[in-house]
Amino acid sequence: MNISRLNLNNISLSSVAGSPGQHIKTGLPQVAFSGRSNVGKSSLINALLLRKKLARVSSSPGKTITANYYKVDGRLFFVDLPGYGYAKRSHAEKQKWSAMTQAYFEENAALSLIVQLVDGKIGPTPDDNVMFEWMNHFSLPYIVVCTKWDKLNSAEQTESLKKIQSYELLSPETPVVPFSSVKGIGRGELLGLILRGIEQS
Repeated sequence: MNISRLNLNNISLSSVAGSPGQHIKTGLPQVAFSGRSNVGKSSLINALLLRKKLARVSSSPGKTITANYYKVDGRLFFVDLPGYGYAKRSHAEKQKWSAMTQAYFEENAALSLIVQLVDGKIGPTPDDNVMFEWMNHFSLPYIVVCTKWDKLNSAEQTESLKKIQSYELLSPETPVVPFSSVKGIGRGELLGLILRGIEQS
């Protein structure tokens, strides 16, 4: 799939899944975006698709537990999975998140690639570890994106990238992409990896 032939003017929110049974698991290839609440998933999706408010940040962080399906040029879905790790989320809400996310991964024939977001300044958290373990368990292909890259100085960027690239839970040869939604760092590289991942799935 060629980036230059992808019409980014033809994008829409196609479906919202609020329960495990509402997930779409057939049809167009899917690229899922996963990460902690407030790690910058909505900002990243908007930056990738050159939009400002396509993916909206919830007014109550961590409270909205839905998977949002954005149809891109009628050829693939970007799936914004519910954020995890929100400290104030109740036990019942955490259980719902777990059920929603696990159900999405299980027997999903349309899932081509996961874009796993990690805060570049904080690094992988225990909640991120759960996602890595799930992705490895289900043998799912994924890319790791280090967000908020513009907030790190040069020395911090070098240290952060080295730490994440050598992280013990990463599958061998997993691409790690530094990304800044503010400055556009990593956008072209990430789009290229996403489209190549779809072709190889």
